[in-house]
Amino acid sequence: MGGNRGRTQRKHFRKSRENVWKKDRSDNPSSEKSSWEPFATQNLDFEEYYKGQGIVPQEEWDVFMEILRKPLPASFRINSSGQFFKDIRSQLENDFMKSFEAEVPDGELEPIRPLPWYPENLGWHSNFSRMQLRKNQTLERFHEFLKQENEIGNITRQEAVSMVPPLFLDVHRHHFVLDMCAAPGSKTFQLLEIIHQSTEPGLLPDGMVIANDADTQRCNLLIHQTKRMCSANLIVTNHEAQHFPSCHSNKNCLDISETESFKDPMISQLLFDSVLCDVPCSGDGTLRKAPDIWRKWNAGMGNGVHRLQVQIAMRGIQLLKVGGRMVYSTCSMNPVENEAVVAEILRRCGGSVELLDVSTELPQLVRRPGLKKWKVRDKGIWLASYKDVPRYRRGAIVPSMFPSGSSSDTGNAPSDGLQEDTGPLEDLDMGNSPSSVKRLKNGGNIDCGEGLGQLENFVIPTVVSDDEVSSLPLERCMRILPHDQNTGAFFIAVFHKLSPLSAATLENQGQLTSGNMELPKKLADELIEDTNELEINPSEDGGGHLYSEVTSDADLPDKQPEEGALEPDSNGICEEKEPEESNIHGDGETSLESSKNVKRKLQIQGKWRGVDPVVFFRDETIISSIKAFYGVNESFALDGHLVTRNLDTHHVKRIYYISKSVQGVLNLNFLAGQRLKIASVGLKTFERQTSREGTSTECAFRISSEGLPLLLPYITKQILCASLVDFKHLLQYKTIKFADFVDAEFGEKASKLKLGCCIFVLRKESEGTSDPVRVDASTIAIGCWKGKSNISVMVSTIDCQELLQRLSLQSGNERGSLAQENKHSSLEVDGTEPTDDLDVNQEPGTIEQVPIS
Repeated sequence: MGGNRGRTQRKHFRKSRENVWKKDRSDNPSSEKSSWEPFATQNLDFEEYYKGQGIVPQEEWDVFMEILRKPLPASFRINSSGQFFKDIRSQLENDFMKSFEAEVPDGELEPIRPLPWYPENLGWHSNFSRMQLRKNQTLERFHEFLKQENEIGNITRQEAVSMVPPLFLDVHRHHFVLDMCAAPGSKTFQLLEIIHQSTEPGLLPDGMVIANDADTQRCNLLIHQTKRMCSANLIVTNHEAQHFPSCHSNKNCLDISETESFKDPMISQLLFDSVLCDVPCSGDGTLRKAPDIWRKWNAGMGNGVHRLQVQIAMRGIQLLKVGGRMVYSTCSMNPVENEAVVAEILRRCGGSVELLDVSTELPQLVRRPGLKKWKVRDKGIWLASYKDVPRYRRGAIVPSMFPSGSSSDTGNAPSDGLQEDTGPLEDLDMGNSPSSVKRLKNGGNIDCGEGLGQLENFVIPTVVSDDEVSSLPLERCMRILPHDQNTGAFFIAVFHKLSPLSAATLENQGQLTSGNMELPKKLADELIEDTNELEINPSEDGGGHLYSEVTSDADLPDKQPEEGALEPDSNGICEEKEPEESNIHGDGETSLESSKNVKRKLQIQGKWRGVDPVVFFRDETIISSIKAFYGVNESFALDGHLVTRNLDTHHVKRIYYISKSVQGVLNLNFLAGQRLKIASVGLKTFERQTSREGTSTECAFRISSEGLPLLLPYITKQILCASLVDFKHLLQYKTIKFADFVDAEFGEKASKLKLGCCIFVLRKESEGTSDPVRVDASTIAIGCWKGKSNISVMVSTIDCQELLQRLSLQSGNERGSLAQENKHSSLEVDGTEPTDDLDVNQEPGTIEQVPIS
């Protein structure tokens, strides 16, 4: 959802989308000789619908359709908070662009170029599709560059129009941001970049991001994507967006001894400065990326998600602070999913919310104004007004879909939208053509949609109403069309909250139009998952159900305790119900089976079944050993900033660091009765030693690669400066004996380090061998293991290759020469595994690792 574009919140989406651009290879040799025809990129209903809606002038129609039938070019974004983002940008501008220019004939389009509207040349567009990136040697090298930098987190491969919504949120470093429908995570990553931009080493911004998604498996993908950002300012939650919970201080469920651990939670209510509401949609703006939509598309797809979109958007407005911004966006071109939703939000909120005119922001972005006039198409019939909707369709077609939003019936037409007929009815074909209306025999049963039963003596009226025109300033919305700048299609609207919502508005949220809100399975399967970067096949049990109404904060019910869940007893003290078996995996190292049939006090964040609890780590013995072993400066706050996902804090494998803002949210969430279902939180900073010699070290925990940049400015022990040549040798060979270092003095110092984790920093040319370690934004450091006779690198192979390439480029050596040698180097390690384990904050086995291609 959002983060990137349309998707369903239901569990029916079981199949991954087929890649119809690829030729189907068969084992039958005879089939290879037969001619292969690409998938038909046309749909007459699609063309009739959007011609009727007038989304482009008639003279542009052919160009519009022609570009829709072409594959989508690749695009990507440079991580502006990355250490090497300037080097990567320079490499693109001075290496790849010049290489391509030498090979491309004059007059042809630039192979790659920065997006003119994206700030600081950090967004890039390629005129090659993914299939073309292996066309020649230069393109192959470029493709490998994209894959490597994407996996490390230096760039994010993302559709160009998908980058737009976060730019209109006006996010600052101190903002609390909510991404309501975040998976697969490219927009969340973008929001994290913004709040971390220009942050000094060892310092964290005051703001934070909560990234939410309704589907469990998509949450795992979201965690995997945002893990590359290495942020302590992120919480990933798993809720249906239209029912995202509010958090208010509520100490009724706490024992006094527990509340003593929670000082001032810093915030008394969880509200947000910025809300990104990128809702589930029919996804026809992604036709160039997912051409299988051509054969699936029908007008009912947009009609079916309209009310859910309104619900999610209204919940976002409720959670938005006064003075804050909310961006509503879809990857659909359908006005029923776009302008109709925006208009309904404005009507419900009255003067509390305004639709902003942002036409002066990002002036080089080509965009078109929103529509003020559209119609609704249902069962092959055009409906210009709600009064034209037959009674039996009013469970599916609601007034908010029309420009006026009015449900009043005026004129001479019957109030139920039906007209009597003097003769018997024959057959009624609810097909795709308005001319296909036929007669039905008296008392016949018709199966053509929700709410349709036995009908007598009626005909479907010919629509005679004049087209409605909205009086709201919908021209302030933005439509991005594919043929304007060779992209996908997108819709964006920016809201500004002027005042709190009225009591009447909040009360009416529980009184939406009645009707069957369950999407038909066929429709649910046709709703489009966002695959800007990755594709995933959601699990059957993820996703949850759609609800028929939006509720206010007061109306949001707590979920009924599930078997094995934690709930308060009659005395107000939280206790655990008797579980069938443990659902808490706790790093895979503990089990609660022994506690069966035994009641116990609630552990922090242990409410949600199947989700590992978030427990504040307060073991003073371990914290003191970490401080003493690494010489952590007292100015670096550890107390109250460490959490784990294991109830048994004596057998913790991973410790996560959280920012002050995240700490405040966790404290508030506990005081509010654990309303947030947290899938991931914080930055993995310490990991228990897993080597043969790990048990003999003075400190049981080593520093993870993700947490090293945060801790580096505060470490005074187990840290050495290495010369460029020795630093490269470590990256290249992974393991070096003390006597084999080029700098003998450095080798001797390394041999005197304590057994266990240590940090090596690349010494700058201006620094001497005996100078103290100084850390700034340009400092390059790696984690290593000091064994009995050698030093081993604890960095992944791809990170080693990346650093070698950066150092080779900086020193003027041939690009990647040492990286090529690295492929043949030994990976022998003395007493430890050299690389950090992939971790998604949830415990092992909870996520399927998705390769980046």
